[in-house]
Amino acid sequence: MKKNYDALALLSGGLDSILAIRTVMDQGLTVLGLHFVTPFFGKPHLIPFWREHYGIEAVAVDIRQQYVDMMLDGPSQGFGKWLNPCIDCKITMLSHAVKLLPEYGAKFLVSGEVVGQRPMSQRADALNLITKRAHVRDVLLRPLSAKNLKPTPMETSGLVDRDQLLDWSGRGRKPQYALAEAYGFTEIPTPGGGCCLTEASGAARFVQVLIHRPRPTATDFSLARAGRQYWAGSHWLTFGRTAEDNQQIESCVESTDYIFKVANFPGPLAVGRPVAGEWSPEALQDAAALMASYSGKARKHFQATGEKVEVTVDRGTSTETLRVIPTRETVFAWTEPKPELVKEWKKLQIESEA
Repeated sequence: MKKNYDALALLSGGLDSILAIRTVMDQGLTVLGLHFVTPFFGKPHLIPFWREHYGIEAVAVDIRQQYVDMMLDGPSQGFGKWLNPCIDCKITMLSHAVKLLPEYGAKFLVSGEVVGQRPMSQRADALNLITKRAHVRDVLLRPLSAKNLKPTPMETSGLVDRDQLLDWSGRGRKPQYALAEAYGFTEIPTPGGGCCLTEASGAARFVQVLIHRPRPTATDFSLARAGRQYWAGSHWLTFGRTAEDNQQIESCVESTDYIFKVANFPGPLAVGRPVAGEWSPEALQDAAALMASYSGKARKHFQATGEKVEVTVDRGTSTETLRVIPTRETVFAWTEPKPELVKEWKKLQIESEA
């Protein structure tokens, strides 16, 4: 049987979400953190750390498909500077969280927003819109800014003591750091939750997928987030820079992917994902040459001996071996995703909706 809690809270792992939870816990109420996982954010491996360092219990909540559907269908409130649908992001999480209340016997939700802190999603009007669209008006408490907002049913009923809640507003961080120090936190997490949709480099990776796939999957976006990304037209190649990258890439492999490995030397794992039909022999050869160039020992071997390097290409039950010269000067002119493509794609989306 699942343990019951008084409240469920959105837990990004940022300082605001942690302080919001602790503020409610200070009133003797039990709170369970919901750590949402999507292709764009989520660090469920930190759940034990949060329990040990901040005294917060949490569970991972997988909303990858719901989140991707929201992105592909077009967020109702649009994107921010890059590909961040911040308002619809919060609506999506709260809409899912409110459905979990009965499962944990919880009475209300907690969120760590501070009025005026973030220009897109934490303006007063945006907070009201989020509350309305997510259908959580009677069950959502924002303890860090509660005294700047209308009393909630939790406060008027006496379940939560409004006098013990906070009145923070604006973009300053001094109150957060002071409270963290008062709690005795020795490690202060970053202000945000680590969403790569707000970053130029992250958005560039994902917009390439949006350009070339009519309806990308959650796995597509997870692959786009991993390792190093290269594109040559509609040819998409991903390969790892570290052992951790290789593991992440391997977890995204599908049966139709081309898997490249340098045969006799250490090197990255590379995956070619067809998004517009099968790859030609020339494309496979070109991709193999590029990925082999990121194996230092393979490069040195060719430079010392003049012998080509073997690269295996696995696909389903078939394997072929290619002999290539490790080089980054390739015929297909592979390039990494460029942030300027994001603005071009967003412009085209607006024009198509007009």
